[in-house]
Amino acid sequence: MSPAPEVRTTQGTVRGGTGPGGVAVFRGIPFAQPPVGRHRFAAPQPPASWAGVREAVEFGPPPPQAEALLSPGEPSPNVPGTSEDWLTVNIWTPDPGAGGLPVMVWIYGGAYLVGRSADPRFDGTTLAGEGVVLVTLNYRVGMEGFAHIERAPDNRGLLDQVAALQWVHDNITGFGGDPGNVTVFGQSAGAGSVAALLAMPTASGLFRRAVAQSVPGTFFSPALAADISASMAAELGLRATVADLAAVPPLELLKAGDSVARKLPQFLDRWGQVALTITPFSPVVDGEVLPRTPWRALTEGVGRHVDLIVGHTRDEYRLFTGGPAAVITEEQAATTLRAFAPGADGGHAYRAGYPDAGPGLLHELILSDAMFRMPSLKLAEAHADAGGPTRLFELRWGPSPLGAAHGLDTLLTFGNLRGGPRSGLLLGAEPGEEAWALSTEIRAAWRAFAATGDPGWARFDTRDRLTRLYDTTPGTTAAYPEETSREIWRDHTFDELDIVR
Repeated sequence: MSPAPEVRTTQGTVRGGTGPGGVAVFRGIPFAQPPVGRHRFAAPQPPASWAGVREAVEFGPPPPQAEALLSPGEPSPNVPGTSEDWLTVNIWTPDPGAGGLPVMVWIYGGAYLVGRSADPRFDGTTLAGEGVVLVTLNYRVGMEGFAHIERAPDNRGLLDQVAALQWVHDNITGFGGDPGNVTVFGQSAGAGSVAALLAMPTASGLFRRAVAQSVPGTFFSPALAADISASMAAELGLRATVADLAAVPPLELLKAGDSVARKLPQFLDRWGQVALTITPFSPVVDGEVLPRTPWRALTEGVGRHVDLIVGHTRDEYRLFTGGPAAVITEEQAATTLRAFAPGADGGHAYRAGYPDAGPGLLHELILSDAMFRMPSLKLAEAHADAGGPTRLFELRWGPSPLGAAHGLDTLLTFGNLRGGPRSGLLLGAEPGEEAWALSTEIRAAWRAFAATGDPGWARFDTRDRLTRLYDTTPGTTAAYPEETSREIWRDHTFDELDIVR
């Protein structure tokens, strides 16, 4: 029996374990001090060192998780009395003694409300076994990570990600990885985080490549973020200040955020689009941590040196509507069009562009476009127009009634197709040959991109708009397929959302 792998980090030695295929696995390594006590609502601080050997075989505890998104009967992920050492990384490596392996750092999604690196969907065994060093991490979500709190830095969840990337830069050589060849990748809020990292001065130089899968279009102004946070603090009879909130236990603060999240539609007259989404949190364009929105930053050439893959699924919002069987009234569709369609004539443009679409399909199309498809396309356009090496993809395949819904690409990217409610919902009880073949194709492209910057298809530009289409026919590249929506959104700019005036 082989001895357990050990690696010396800047804080001390860690001892991991060995998984399937001989992949070495290290879990729960702190990259920052626990963000509680005097570090509550602060930027992450370097972790403490330790003597001897630290066992790294268990995932660290997740940050407090919003319960507003739980399905009926689903158990709470928040266990009172557990450790508050939330800020940890996990590493899968095919060979800690190797040198120069490409590194892939995953940032989970979850509407900036939930997410944990211990989620079985993010197990890195398959990807690492195919020749990369795979890193996952926890970052603060909800009020702990994204609420605007007076006398605290905004975007603490993003700052956690930067701290984890800095830890990777300083330590990944000992796990067989190349600190000069790091790819950061994420989906949904994780893709929004990747987009933000491209625009953040503190993240510059910490990664060479990026993959953003289903980029959300919501970034907040400080005024909007402050108004939302004030409403949450008011649930406790407090102000949204460090002085008022620092002594509130994290799980109690979580309940205040959940309370507001459950009644978002009541705030339509103040928060506009945000009140019609599933989350009251997003990165804040504060002028410091995040100087400008990712679209504006990339248009100005920020991150031009970073190789970038951007993409989305075809049927993004079916995950949330429930698919074709969902009953959407004409009144609901009209409200959605008024709130989200771009420009003064956007609603008319959707009805004209999709003349055969009933209320349900119109509702789904506008939300797919506004929340994920068009923000992703616009990010690719901004990067490409500034001279950045860019690739675009759309996932068009989907075996369930939900089609190519939001989150299906995550399962295919990691190759973890069995088990868990999301897998069954999107792939069915038993994934078929098409699912395994498509997962193999996507993993190969992502690994090649991490290693060389070339995933195997042509660069995207705003003239030809060549796009990799992931469907049952391998290797298909064609013009961007969502041309009707692209035309409707052609002149739209994704700026930060503000209070409705």
